[in-house]
Amino acid sequence: MSNVLIVGELKNGELKKISKEITSAGRKIADALGGKVTALLIGSGVEKFAGDLGAVGADSVVTVNAGDFNAETWANLVAGVIKEKNPSVVLVPHTSQGKDYSPRVAVKVGAGIIADAVGLSVDGGKVVAKKPIYSGKAYGNFKVTSPIAIFTVRPNSQEVVQKAGAGAAEAASPSAGDAKVKIVSSDLSGGNKVQLAEASIIVSGGRGIKGPENWPILQGLADILGAALGASRAAVDAGWISHSHQVGQTGKTVSPNCYIACGISGAIQHLAGMGSSKYIVAINKDGDAPIFKVATYGVVGDLFEVVPALTDEFKKVLG
Repeated sequence: MSNVLIVGELKNGELKKISKEITSAGRKIADALGGKVTALLIGSGVEKFAGDLGAVGADSVVTVNAGDFNAETWANLVAGVIKEKNPSVVLVPHTSQGKDYSPRVAVKVGAGIIADAVGLSVDGGKVVAKKPIYSGKAYGNFKVTSPIAIFTVRPNSQEVVQKAGAGAAEAASPSAGDAKVKIVSSDLSGGNKVQLAEASIIVSGGRGIKGPENWPILQGLADILGAALGASRAAVDAGWISHSHQVGQTGKTVSPNCYIACGISGAIQHLAGMGSSKYIVAINKDGDAPIFKVATYGVVGDLFEVVPALTDEFKKVLG
Protein backbone atom coordinates (compact mmCIF):
# COMPACT_ATOMS: atom_id res chain seq x y z
CA MET A 1 0.00 0.00 0.00
CA SER A 2 1.36 3.40 -1.02
CA ASN A 3 0.02 6.49 0.70
CA VAL A 4 0.04 10.00 -0.74
CA LEU A 5 0.78 13.27 1.06
CA ILE A 6 -0.23 16.54 -0.55
CA VAL A 7 0.99 19.89 0.75
CA GLY A 8 -1.64 22.60 0.35
CA GLU A 9 -0.99 26.30 0.01
CA LEU A 10 -2.82 29.46 1.05
CA LYS A 11 -2.69 33.06 -0.09
CA ASN A 12 -4.04 35.94 1.98
CA GLY A 13 -5.75 33.48 4.27
CA GLU A 14 -7.58 31.65 1.46
CA LEU A 15 -7.03 28.16 0.11
CA LYS A 16 -5.45 28.26 -3.35
CA LYS A 17 -7.03 26.28 -6.18
CA ILE A 18 -3.83 24.30 -6.72
CA SER A 19 -4.40 22.73 -3.29
CA LYS A 20 -7.62 21.14 -4.52
CA GLU A 21 -6.02 20.20 -7.84
CA ILE A 22 -3.23 18.19 -6.25
CA THR A 23 -5.62 16.65 -3.71
CA SER A 24 -7.73 15.30 -6.59
CA ALA A 25 -4.58 14.12 -8.36
CA GLY A 26 -3.42 12.48 -5.12
CA ARG A 27 -6.78 10.72 -4.81
CA LYS A 28 -6.39 9.14 -8.25
CA ILE A 29 -2.86 8.01 -7.45
CA ALA A 30 -3.86 6.59 -4.05
CA ASP A 31 -6.79 4.70 -5.58
CA ALA A 32 -4.45 3.15 -8.16
CA LEU A 33 -1.90 2.18 -5.51
CA GLY A 34 -4.38 1.11 -2.83
CA GLY A 35 -3.38 3.84 -0.39
CA LYS A 36 -4.79 6.83 1.44
CA VAL A 37 -4.48 10.58 0.92
CA THR A 38 -3.26 12.89 3.67
CA ALA A 39 -3.33 16.64 3.12
CA LEU A 40 -0.99 18.95 5.02
CA LEU A 41 -1.89 22.60 5.66
CA ILE A 42 0.57 24.96 7.32
CA GLY A 43 -0.43 28.33 8.70
CA SER A 44 -2.74 30.05 11.12
CA GLY A 45 -6.39 28.98 11.32
CA VAL A 46 -6.02 26.42 8.52
CA GLU A 47 -8.33 23.93 10.24
CA LYS A 48 -11.35 25.53 8.53
CA PHE A 49 -10.18 24.26 5.14
CA ALA A 50 -10.16 20.58 6.11
CA GLY A 51 -13.65 20.10 4.70
CA ASP A 52 -12.67 21.69 1.37
CA LEU A 53 -9.88 19.17 0.85
CA GLY A 54 -11.94 16.30 2.22
CA ALA A 55 -14.54 17.04 -0.47
CA VAL A 56 -11.99 16.40 -3.23
CA GLY A 57 -10.42 13.25 -1.84
CA ALA A 58 -8.39 13.82 1.33
CA ASP A 59 -8.86 11.01 3.87
CA SER A 60 -7.26 13.11 6.58
CA VAL A 61 -5.98 16.68 6.91
CA VAL A 62 -2.98 17.42 9.09
CA THR A 63 -2.80 21.02 10.28
CA VAL A 64 0.34 22.72 11.57
CA ASN A 65 0.18 26.13 13.20
CA ALA A 66 2.91 28.43 11.88
CA GLY A 67 3.58 32.06 11.11
CA ASP A 68 4.57 33.63 7.82
CA PHE A 69 6.21 31.54 5.11
CA ASN A 70 9.88 30.71 5.52
CA ALA A 71 11.42 28.11 3.20
CA GLU A 72 13.67 26.62 5.91
CA THR A 73 10.84 26.37 8.41
CA TRP A 74 8.38 24.93 5.89
CA ALA A 75 10.96 22.34 4.77
CA ASN A 76 11.46 21.21 8.37
CA LEU A 77 7.72 21.02 9.00
CA VAL A 78 6.95 19.09 5.81
CA ALA A 79 9.88 16.73 6.37
CA GLY A 80 8.66 16.09 9.92
CA VAL A 81 5.18 15.12 8.69
CA ILE A 82 6.67 12.91 5.96
CA LYS A 83 8.74 11.03 8.55
CA GLU A 84 5.65 10.59 10.72
CA LYS A 85 3.18 9.59 7.99
CA ASN A 86 5.66 7.72 5.75
CA PRO A 87 4.04 8.41 2.36
CA SER A 88 5.46 6.99 -0.86
CA VAL A 89 4.31 9.96 -2.93
CA VAL A 90 4.36 13.67 -2.03
CA LEU A 91 2.67 16.31 -4.20
CA VAL A 92 3.64 19.98 -3.82
CA PRO A 93 2.37 23.05 -5.74
CA HIS A 94 4.83 24.24 -8.39
CA THR A 95 4.62 27.81 -7.10
CA SER A 96 7.25 30.22 -5.85
CA GLN A 97 6.83 28.76 -2.37
CA GLY A 98 6.73 25.13 -3.44
CA LYS A 99 9.79 25.54 -5.66
CA ASP A 100 11.62 27.10 -2.69
CA TYR A 101 11.09 24.48 -0.01
CA SER A 102 10.52 21.21 -1.95
CA PRO A 103 14.21 20.57 -2.86
CA ARG A 104 15.13 21.10 0.79
CA VAL A 105 12.51 18.53 1.80
CA ALA A 106 13.86 16.05 -0.74
CA VAL A 107 17.34 16.30 0.77
CA LYS A 108 16.04 15.94 4.33
CA VAL A 109 14.02 12.76 3.64
CA GLY A 110 16.23 11.23 0.94
CA ALA A 111 13.58 11.52 -1.77
CA GLY A 112 13.86 11.82 -5.51
CA ILE A 113 12.11 14.90 -6.89
CA ILE A 114 10.61 15.85 -10.25
CA ALA A 115 9.61 19.48 -10.77
CA ASP A 116 6.88 21.08 -12.89
CA ALA A 117 4.77 18.00 -13.61
CA VAL A 118 1.77 18.65 -15.86
CA GLY A 119 0.52 15.06 -15.91
CA LEU A 120 0.52 12.25 -13.33
CA SER A 121 -0.27 8.58 -13.89
CA VAL A 122 0.61 5.21 -12.36
CA ASP A 123 2.52 2.46 -14.17
CA GLY A 124 3.91 -0.68 -12.54
CA GLY A 125 3.25 0.63 -9.05
CA LYS A 126 5.21 3.83 -9.70
CA VAL A 127 3.98 7.35 -10.42
CA VAL A 128 4.89 8.61 -13.87
CA ALA A 129 5.26 12.37 -14.20
CA LYS A 130 4.86 14.11 -17.54
CA LYS A 131 6.77 17.37 -17.73
CA PRO A 132 7.94 19.79 -20.40
CA ILE A 133 11.56 19.55 -21.55
CA TYR A 134 13.76 21.57 -23.93
CA SER A 135 11.98 24.79 -23.00
CA GLY A 136 8.57 23.31 -23.73
CA LYS A 137 9.47 21.98 -27.20
CA ALA A 138 8.74 18.42 -26.05
CA TYR A 139 7.44 16.42 -23.09
CA GLY A 140 9.13 13.62 -21.18
CA ASN A 141 7.80 10.94 -18.85
CA PHE A 142 9.78 10.28 -15.68
CA LYS A 143 9.73 7.91 -12.70
CA VAL A 144 11.42 8.27 -9.32
CA THR A 145 13.18 5.13 -8.11
CA SER A 146 13.69 6.14 -4.46
CA PRO A 147 11.22 4.94 -1.77
CA ILE A 148 9.77 8.46 -1.49
CA ALA A 149 8.92 10.43 -4.63
CA ILE A 150 8.22 14.17 -4.55
CA PHE A 151 6.51 15.93 -7.45
CA THR A 152 5.87 19.64 -7.82
CA VAL A 153 2.72 20.10 -9.90
CA ARG A 154 2.02 23.02 -12.22
CA PRO A 155 -1.14 25.01 -11.36
CA ASN A 156 -4.13 24.45 -13.69
CA SER A 157 -2.68 21.18 -14.98
CA GLN A 158 -4.92 18.89 -12.88
CA GLU A 159 -8.70 18.59 -12.81
CA VAL A 160 -10.53 19.17 -9.54
CA VAL A 161 -12.84 16.18 -9.01
CA GLN A 162 -15.42 16.02 -6.27
CA LYS A 163 -14.79 12.71 -4.51
CA ALA A 164 -15.45 12.87 -0.80
CA GLY A 165 -12.88 11.54 1.61
CA ALA A 166 -13.22 11.52 5.37
CA GLY A 167 -11.40 14.83 5.66
CA ALA A 168 -10.72 14.21 9.34
CA ALA A 169 -8.58 17.00 10.77
CA GLU A 170 -5.71 16.35 13.14
CA ALA A 171 -3.20 18.77 14.56
CA ALA A 172 0.53 18.07 14.43
CA SER A 173 3.54 19.80 15.90
CA PRO A 174 6.66 18.80 13.97
CA SER A 175 9.84 20.67 14.76
CA ALA A 176 10.21 23.94 12.86
CA GLY A 177 13.97 23.88 13.47
CA ASP A 178 16.17 26.93 13.76
CA ALA A 179 15.86 28.95 10.58
CA LYS A 180 19.08 30.72 9.65
CA VAL A 181 17.31 33.14 7.30
CA LYS A 182 14.37 35.28 8.32
CA ILE A 183 12.18 37.57 6.22
CA VAL A 184 12.38 41.05 7.73
CA SER A 185 10.25 42.85 5.14
CA SER A 186 8.55 42.42 1.77
CA ASP A 187 8.28 44.94 -1.04
CA LEU A 188 5.56 43.66 -3.37
CA SER A 189 4.79 45.12 -6.78
CA GLY A 190 1.21 45.85 -7.72
CA GLY A 191 1.29 42.76 -9.95
CA ASN A 192 -1.77 41.49 -11.72
CA LYS A 193 -5.38 41.79 -10.62
CA VAL A 194 -5.49 38.01 -11.17
CA GLN A 195 -2.26 36.07 -10.59
CA LEU A 196 -0.78 34.83 -13.86
CA ALA A 197 0.48 31.45 -12.67
CA GLU A 198 -2.91 30.40 -11.34
CA ALA A 199 -5.26 32.13 -13.77
CA SER A 200 -7.68 29.94 -15.69
CA ILE A 201 -7.91 32.58 -18.44
CA ILE A 202 -5.11 34.89 -19.62
CA VAL A 203 -5.36 37.79 -22.07
CA SER A 204 -1.87 38.55 -23.31
CA GLY A 205 -0.47 41.30 -25.51
CA GLY A 206 2.65 41.62 -27.62
CA ARG A 207 4.37 44.06 -29.91
CA GLY A 208 1.15 44.35 -31.90
CA ILE A 209 -0.51 46.52 -29.23
CA LYS A 210 1.85 49.29 -30.46
CA GLY A 211 2.30 51.05 -27.13
CA PRO A 212 1.55 51.15 -23.39
CA GLU A 213 -1.43 53.43 -23.92
CA ASN A 214 -3.33 50.51 -25.48
CA TRP A 215 -3.20 48.09 -22.54
CA PRO A 216 -6.67 49.23 -21.33
CA ILE A 217 -8.14 47.58 -24.46
CA LEU A 218 -6.81 44.20 -23.32
CA GLN A 219 -7.49 44.92 -19.66
CA GLY A 220 -11.15 45.53 -20.49
CA LEU A 221 -11.43 42.05 -22.01
CA ALA A 222 -9.50 40.54 -19.10
CA ASP A 223 -11.79 42.20 -16.56
CA ILE A 224 -15.01 40.95 -18.12
CA LEU A 225 -13.58 37.40 -18.29
CA GLY A 226 -12.02 37.49 -14.81
CA ALA A 227 -8.69 36.88 -16.53
CA ALA A 228 -5.09 37.80 -15.83
CA LEU A 229 -3.20 40.21 -18.04
CA GLY A 230 -0.06 38.80 -19.66
CA ALA A 231 2.58 40.07 -22.05
CA SER A 232 5.28 38.89 -24.39
CA ARG A 233 8.94 39.68 -23.84
CA ALA A 234 8.85 42.21 -26.68
CA ALA A 235 6.22 44.26 -24.86
CA VAL A 236 8.12 44.05 -21.57
CA ASP A 237 11.49 44.89 -23.12
CA ALA A 238 9.89 47.94 -24.78
CA GLY A 239 8.97 49.18 -21.30
CA TRP A 240 5.24 49.01 -21.98
CA ILE A 241 4.46 46.83 -18.95
CA SER A 242 6.30 45.37 -15.95
CA HIS A 243 8.14 42.04 -16.01
CA SER A 244 5.63 40.58 -13.54
CA HIS A 245 3.26 40.19 -16.53
CA GLN A 246 5.74 38.43 -18.81
CA VAL A 247 4.90 34.98 -20.12
CA GLY A 248 7.63 32.89 -21.71
CA GLN A 249 10.99 31.25 -21.25
CA THR A 250 12.36 34.25 -19.35
CA GLY A 251 9.05 35.06 -17.68
CA LYS A 252 6.31 32.96 -16.15
CA THR A 253 5.22 29.52 -17.31
CA VAL A 254 1.43 29.23 -17.34
CA SER A 255 -1.18 26.55 -18.08
CA PRO A 256 -4.56 28.32 -18.25
CA ASN A 257 -7.70 26.78 -19.66
CA CYS A 258 -7.74 29.57 -22.22
CA TYR A 259 -4.86 31.77 -23.44
CA ILE A 260 -5.83 34.71 -25.66
CA ALA A 261 -2.76 36.01 -27.53
CA CYS A 262 -3.28 39.50 -28.98
CA GLY A 263 -0.66 40.86 -31.35
CA ILE A 264 1.85 38.16 -30.37
CA SER A 265 3.84 36.59 -33.22
CA GLY A 266 4.57 33.38 -31.33
CA ALA A 267 8.34 33.16 -30.92
CA ILE A 268 9.50 29.82 -29.52
CA GLN A 269 10.54 31.52 -26.26
CA HIS A 270 6.96 32.69 -25.73
CA LEU A 271 5.45 29.35 -26.69
CA ALA A 272 7.65 27.71 -24.05
CA GLY A 273 5.74 29.61 -21.40
CA MET A 274 2.17 29.00 -22.56
CA GLY A 275 2.22 26.04 -24.93
CA SER A 276 0.50 23.74 -22.42
CA SER A 277 -2.63 25.93 -22.32
CA LYS A 278 -5.80 23.91 -22.93
CA TYR A 279 -7.13 26.33 -25.55
CA ILE A 280 -5.12 28.98 -27.37
CA VAL A 281 -6.87 31.84 -29.17
CA ALA A 282 -4.63 33.89 -31.46
CA ILE A 283 -5.52 37.35 -32.76
CA ASN A 284 -3.01 38.71 -35.26
CA LYS A 285 -3.26 40.59 -38.55
CA ASP A 286 -0.38 38.52 -39.96
CA GLY A 287 -1.90 35.25 -41.15
CA ASP A 288 1.59 33.69 -41.33
CA ALA A 289 2.47 34.40 -37.68
CA PRO A 290 3.88 31.28 -35.94
CA ILE A 291 1.28 31.60 -33.16
CA PHE A 292 -1.36 30.22 -35.55
CA LYS A 293 0.50 26.89 -35.74
CA VAL A 294 -0.32 26.19 -32.08
CA ALA A 295 -3.62 28.05 -31.84
CA THR A 296 -6.86 26.20 -31.21
CA TYR A 297 -8.73 29.12 -32.72
CA GLY A 298 -7.25 31.89 -34.86
CA VAL A 299 -8.52 35.28 -35.92
CA VAL A 300 -6.62 37.04 -38.71
CA GLY A 301 -7.49 40.64 -38.08
CA ASP A 302 -6.67 43.92 -36.38
CA LEU A 303 -6.69 43.41 -32.60
CA PHE A 304 -7.92 47.00 -32.18
CA GLU A 305 -11.14 45.94 -33.90
CA VAL A 306 -11.37 42.31 -32.78
CA VAL A 307 -10.69 42.73 -29.05
CA PRO A 308 -13.29 45.50 -28.44
CA ALA A 309 -15.83 43.45 -30.41
CA LEU A 310 -15.08 40.40 -28.25
CA THR A 311 -15.36 42.49 -25.10
CA ASP A 312 -18.77 43.81 -26.15
CA GLU A 313 -20.06 40.32 -26.95
CA PHE A 314 -18.82 38.90 -23.65
CA LYS A 315 -20.49 41.78 -21.80
CA LYS A 316 -23.80 40.82 -23.41
CA VAL A 317 -23.36 37.18 -22.40
CA LEU A 318 -21.74 37.59 -18.99
CA GLY A 319 -23.37 40.87 -17.93
